[in-house]
Amino acid sequence: MTSLSKQEQVEWEKAEYANVNWDELGFALTKTDYMYVMKFTEEEQMFCNGTLIRFGNIQMCPSSGILNYGQGLFEGLKAYRKEDEGILLFRPEENALRMKVGADRMCMPSPTVDQFIDAVKKTVLANKRWVPPHGRGSLYIRPLLMGTGRNLEVKPSSEYTFLVYASPVGNGLKGVLNLMVEDNVHRATPGGTGGIKAVTNYSPIYKPLTEAKAKGFSDLLYLDALTGSNIEECSGCNIFILKGNVISTPATHGTILPGITRKSIMEIASGFGYQVEERAIPIKEVFDAEEVFCTGTAMIVKSVASITYQGKRIEYKLGAETLAQKLHATLTGIQTGVIEDKLGWTMVIDGPPFL
Repeated sequence: MTSLSKQEQVEWEKAEYANVNWDELGFALTKTDYMYVMKFTEEEQMFCNGTLIRFGNIQMCPSSGILNYGQGLFEGLKAYRKEDEGILLFRPEENALRMKVGADRMCMPSPTVDQFIDAVKKTVLANKRWVPPHGRGSLYIRPLLMGTGRNLEVKPSSEYTFLVYASPVGNGLKGVLNLMVEDNVHRATPGGTGGIKAVTNYSPIYKPLTEAKAKGFSDLLYLDALTGSNIEECSGCNIFILKGNVISTPATHGTILPGITRKSIMEIASGFGYQVEERAIPIKEVFDAEEVFCTGTAMIVKSVASITYQGKRIEYKLGAETLAQKLHATLTGIQTGVIEDKLGWTMVIDGPPFL
């Protein structure tokens, strides 16, 4: 690893912020300065020699495992700027551990937890000027693990690439959610890969999702593949229902992604005195819920305004007094350093990047 050139170091220190209209940020790619790459080779049999390189396109063999057989995983996490300009990561070790679980399921080696966190830190620091000002967004970080060895046969790749890039994003997805229950297409099946962040989990639902959005819905709520009667999750987020003092969310038994925001919200809600349950939730229970909300890295916590099922539309409580708003304020307060982190979830990062 070599340090930045003198000119790059001067530029990095002078450029406090990139030239970005922070208030117009949504959830879309803004090209930043650097990305991190680390290789697992057949000879070394371990991930090593990671380095930061300029953000840009990558080359790989047309027969690579990721391109031909979808052997790949991704993660998503965020870095936030504090009021004092310091930068916080939120629970990066949870993402590292989830990637290891997914890698085992996909027959892939994975970086160690320390390697994962080190790569994320270096990526954030190298793109420090792209971390939005306090309260005006976050730096979304996308680690990728891909089978990149040559592979015509149906088998695990012999070489792998771990890549981390980042992009500034706005403060969660705007507005509330209007969901439609999808009872023909299933997001995941028992024994499949619904419980990990496999790249192949997402594109199969593009068709019904596109059709739902054309009808004015925000997203789809999927049912379990076995009975078709229990809710599972949406296209890219977990779901919760509130009745009285009880908050319920579908249990993660291999078909539902164990979201890190989901896990954090469950802990915060328990601290508020709510009874939090992970269980099978029949679709009929959604009809009389007082409040429904979804959680995910991109949206954080977002209220559900309505759910439509077989032509019937059910509406839910919205506004400043909802539990969703209280949970959102608490979690984002911790993530941005406004609320004291008594749970040890945040990680302060600082210092110059190294190439």
